[in-house]
Amino acid sequence: MSSKGQLVLPKAVRDAHGWGAGTELEFIDKGDDVIIRPAKKSDPRFPSISWTEFEKHRLKYTGPSVSIDDMNKAVLEEAKRRWNAKSR
Repeated sequence: MSSKGQLVLPKAVRDAHGWGAGTELEFIDKGDDVIIRPAKKSDPRFPSISWTEFEKHRLKYTGPSVSIDDMNKAVLEEAKRRWNAKSR
């Protein structure tokens, strides 16, 4: 490792993985090990946002509370409806 924290990956490793000049890599710390892999490219249609940003923009349910039993009943009814519609 250089004084700037730069690493040199052996050519055989770069070639084996098809990593050319300019390939962005990410380093994942796994305790005693470090995993090096190509950085995941984000889809511009779905930019990364923080949890706080997500909370600001998400739709919020403002209706009355619904019990787990009521939710399970609704899911079962919908499953039956779809099954019956498909079976016709």
